[in-house]
Amino acid sequence: MPQMHLYVPKEIAEEVRRRATKSGQTISQYLAAVVRGAVADSWPDAYFDQVVGGWQGSPLERPPQPSLEDRESLD
Repeated sequence: MPQMHLYVPKEIAEEVRRRATKSGQTISQYLAAVVRGAVADSWPDAYFDQVVGGWQGSPLERPPQPSLEDRESLD
């Protein structure tokens, strides 16, 4: 697998280290996941199950909508 090197300010490096530790990943694993997400051309696996299909409350209902108002033409 190719290696990539980059330089970041100390504060960014510390934050990356903190987030990697919090996620239980090495810094390399964490950064690889961030890069994969940034260059992906599709939704992440199970995105719709976790976000859109993840609603746990009562079913959502759209209330009745008012009639559209008449507007003047732009012509």
